[in-house]
Amino acid sequence: MQTKPWGAFLYRDYRVLWATLVSSAIVLWMRVLGTAQWILDETGSAYLVGLIGVVQLVVQIPVTLWAGTLADRMDRKRLMTLAHGTTAITLLSLGILNWQGLLTPTLIYLGIAITAGTHMLASPARSALIPIVVPQKDLLLAASTDTASQNASAIAGPLLFAFVAVMTDLTIVFMLGGLIALASAVLPTSIRVTGIAESENDEQSSQLKQTKDGFRYVSKHPILPGLFLLDIGITTASFYREILPVLALGLFAGGASATGMLGAANSTGAILGSFVALLLVGYRAKGMLVLYASFAYGFILFGFGTVNSLWLGMLMIGLLGATDAVTVAVRHTTVMLTTPDKMRGRAFALMILAAQTANNIGTIWVGAWVGTIGAGNTMVLGGIISITATALIWGLWKPIREFRSD
Repeated sequence: MQTKPWGAFLYRDYRVLWATLVSSAIVLWMRVLGTAQWILDETGSAYLVGLIGVVQLVVQIPVTLWAGTLADRMDRKRLMTLAHGTTAITLLSLGILNWQGLLTPTLIYLGIAITAGTHMLASPARSALIPIVVPQKDLLLAASTDTASQNASAIAGPLLFAFVAVMTDLTIVFMLGGLIALASAVLPTSIRVTGIAESENDEQSSQLKQTKDGFRYVSKHPILPGLFLLDIGITTASFYREILPVLALGLFAGGASATGMLGAANSTGAILGSFVALLLVGYRAKGMLVLYASFAYGFILFGFGTVNSLWLGMLMIGLLGATDAVTVAVRHTTVMLTTPDKMRGRAFALMILAAQTANNIGTIWVGAWVGTIGAGNTMVLGGIISITATALIWGLWKPIREFRSD
């Protein structure tokens, strides 16, 4: 029987998890943009806005590791409810404090720290549930649908923020974000499958020991370290999303409108790439699919650094989003297929940690090189490094080349 691209939606519990993903992704954008706008409006300091990234990074590294172990120790549905419920309470509190004129930068940063932490708490738990609610044959469908939905939310979330902020004020932005987060908290309670991971022999072992066990398991896994290293190598050398205004100016002499067009093209390409991944669900050589897409990413990034037409740049950055979406979907699927349930939360947590760390380091790396050798040369350099990293993983990591899904 031919697999349909929307096949993951045939499973009731996946539909609930999907709704939770979309609502929480929109909340994330409402929170990120709302808090940044508040700090900018109240202080006028770009430096203080930039501190948001520092606060998030400091919180996310330890919380992500903790979240992975928690997802393998406690009821994952309850963990999602607690995390999203805490987000709801925090955002509603920010809204009330702003309404009463009591909100301060310190309280904003505290709210950012709490909600950044709760977002990372919920992510491994949700990802670990997907292989339980979706049969193995449809896991790539689920992963691709997730990727497409997250990228669609990256368009819908900022649009909703802009509409609400312009029509009302930031108080309503925070309150609406809190109400949507409340829906995200309630949804997991309707999932029918068990949220408790398969038990380990050492159930009473400490959380620290189980976290170390997760590191040990992933480090000895035949495929995952190579995939994570490939992601880190490419992302560190080429992460462009946080500095799109710099690239728009350096490559195309453009301003805010060029930045917006490049961002929209990238998100649109990512959505289309997710649909391509859906069509490739029957392609069994999943490891080679990641390598092919990574090579394509490197060559396209090289080309992106050589163009000076905004329209060509939009095409290239759209293709970058598409190839990246394919690798993300297949990487998620590989974790699901090759990790036992009792380790899945920790495996996903380490994957998320690798990606988040690479994103932050990549922003610093790319920003520094743009200031030194220019935007175009930086993208060309990133393309060369990406191609080299892919070639190394191809040559050195035989299990990735040989990985096949049933």
